[in-house]
Amino acid sequence: MVILFVSSSIAGCFGDVLNDDEERGISGGLALACLQDDKFKDMEIHFLFEKGYDPIAMDLVKTRLQEVCDKPGGIKIVAEEIDFKIYSTWSSNDVRDARWKHGGDAMGSETLHWYFLFPSGTHEDSSVLGVAVDASTVAIFKDSVDEAEGLFGRPSSEEVERAVTVHEAGHLLGLVNLVYTSPIDHEDSEHPNHSNNEDSVMYWAIETNDVGNFLTGNIPDEFDDDDKSDLEGMASGSLKCKKQLWS
Repeated sequence: MVILFVSSSIAGCFGDVLNDDEERGISGGLALACLQDDKFKDMEIHFLFEKGYDPIAMDLVKTRLQEVCDKPGGIKIVAEEIDFKIYSTWSSNDVRDARWKHGGDAMGSETLHWYFLFPSGTHEDSSVLGVAVDASTVAIFKDSVDEAEGLFGRPSSEEVERAVTVHEAGHLLGLVNLVYTSPIDHEDSEHPNHSNNEDSVMYWAIETNDVGNFLTGNIPDEFDDDDKSDLEGMASGSLKCKKQLWS
C-alpha cells in the first residue's frame, strides 16, 4: 500500500466518560462480554441512522465480530431510522446522550447490545470520521466520510465508511491497548490506541480525514494478525483486561 499524508495530525477519537456515567464504561469496557460467552450467549448490533444516512457496512461489522467473538446464539443486526434532531455539529457527549435516549440497556438478559449511530452533521472536530464514546456506543459521520473520499474516487466514500465502521468496532473490542497491555509492539507511539501497521483496520489514519490521502491499494477493513492475537489473549484470559463492566 502506498500512502501520501498531507498531514500527520490526529484528533482524539474517544469521548471522555463523565463521572456520573461510569456505569456506561469506557471504549473496550465490554470487550470481554463480546469475546467470551460466559454471560452473553448472543448479541445485537443496533444501527441507528438518520433518514438518508443508511449504513453500508452492517453485514461487514457482523462478520468481523463473528470472526473474533464467542456468541453461540448468534449475532443479529437491528436497523432503525431515527430523527436525532441535531442537524449541525455533534460533541461526543451528544453522541452518548443520543444513544442512551434512543437505545436500551447494553447488557439486557443474555443478549449483549452495541450501538452504531449514523447521524447527519459532523463531529465538532471536523477531522473526525468516527468516534467511540463509551463501552457500547460509536458514531460514524457520513457527511465527513463523503468529504474524505480520495482524489479520483480512490478511495471511495464507501470504502472509507466500511473501514471506519470496523475501526470503531475495534475500539469497542478494546483495540489497541485500551483495556489491556499487548505483549506485541504494535501500538503507534504518536497515535495512542491505534496500530502502527498500515495494513490493519486499526491504523490511526482510518478514522480521520487523512484516510482520503490513500492513493493506491485498498483501505484495510480487517484486523491484522497482531490485533487478532490481542483479542485471542483477552478472550483466553492470558491478557489481563481492566475496566470491564462485566467479566
